[in-house]
Parts: sequence; structure tokens; C-alpha cells
Amino acid sequence: MVSGMSQLHLHADPGDVAEVVLLPGDPNRARRIAEAFFESPVCTTDHRQLLGFTGYYRGLRVSVQATGMGCPSLAIVTEELIRLGARTLVRVGTSGIVADGIEPGDLIVASASVPNDGTTRQYLRGDAYAPAADFDVTRALVDAGAAMGSAPHVGLVQTEDAFYATSPDDVPTLRARGVLAIEMEASALFLIARLRGARAGCALVASNRIGDDAFVAPEVLADGVARMTRMTLDAMVALHAPGRDT
Repeated sequence: MVSGMSQLHLHADPGDVAEVVLLPGDPNRARRIAEAFFESPVCTTDHRQLLGFTGYYRGLRVSVQATGMGCPSLAIVTEELIRLGARTLVRVGTSGIVADGIEPGDLIVASASVPNDGTTRQYLRGDAYAPAADFDVTRALVDAGAAMGSAPHVGLVQTEDAFYATSPDDVPTLRARGVLAIEMEASALFLIARLRGARAGCALVASNRIGDDAFVAPEVLADGVARMTRMTLDAMVALHAPGRDT
């Protein structure tokens, strides 16, 4: 564990990062979350455009940290955040729809991820493993979504390295296996949090269906991201309420 010094990639110091951290891939989304939802946000790092901010939401000290795209980048950021004191980490991102009954703009909470990525394989030296979210974090996300009238779909996602590799021909098999959607970071987050003694969850906005010619309308996606962010922040406040064993 590295302490008392700036991290290699984040260039943040102990004390800069809250115990609760939201993890969008997009640095612009990190900035928008901090500006729209945080009280007194402070930029903690902008090295490599991995923008990070710390502030308060309903009295809870919380950070938001961009991870970049894909498991390799997320793994670096997650390792360094945990070294800096992060203990609960929640991915807040988007995903491609696989399952029937999910519409663009719907919210998804991932309970586990099919690890179709190279990062988890390297960490595990090829051993079989099932990356799963922390149950308490998952339950808090689901409860918060229901309370705000945006009950999320809950279940299995698949994490992939290659955004354009999956085709519509792959969807029936994935759907038959219970996969709700495809994204690019959850499996590494779940694994690293487990290995390092932290806990992790994943909230997603459904964007387009795999193979759609057009992407979801920007206003639909923006509304979904806002609801996903509020759901996640409300869940973290509930999870860290005074007197609750965290």
C-alpha cells in the first residue's frame, strides 16, 4: 500500500478522496456530476484528464472519479483510489441492451458480471471466477431506485474489452444466459474491490440495443444518467446512515 504520497496516475493525496466514490468512465460526466449534485465540490485530480472531484451530498462526503474506458484503465484507477482510502465504489455508466423488456433510458443494477475481458484473467492467472457486486451496495441501489419511482432492472451483465466486437448474432445466446446488457468495466471493479477489501456496485443506464443503427436520443440518455446518479447518491446516503453497520 502506498501512503503519504501522490498516486502515479491520479496525482491525488490521502485525504483528497472520500470513502464513497462514484466511477463514471467519461471525465466530462464526472465534472457534470460534481457540478450538478455536490455541495462545495473540489477538483482533486486532473492528471491524464482522469478528472476527480470531492464534495458533499446530503451531508455525506463523496467523490466522483473518471476511470476512462475499459477494464485496464478502471483497474489502475480503482487500485489507486483504494490506496487513497476509498471503501465503497460504484460504477455509474451506460450499457448496450441485450434482454427483452429493457428500453433506452431504463436503469440497470448489475448483481454480477460475465468477465469477458483480459484484465480479470490476468489478475486471476486464468482461474475461473464469478465477479459479483457487494450485496449491501446492490440492495441499497435497488431500494433507492424504487423509492424515486425508477425501479431498476437487476441482474447479470457482461463486461467486454472490444466495444464493436459483439454483433446482433451474439444477442440470442447472451439473452438465453440471462445477460441483461453489455458494458466495459464492472467485472474488473467487482474483482479488485473483493481482492482489496473494499466493496463495489454498478449502476447503468440502458442506451441502444446491440446492433441498432442509431444511438439513443441525447435527451433520453441525459435524463437516464441524472436518475442513475441520484439513485446512486441516495443509496450511498442510506448505506452510510448513522447507526448502520457499514
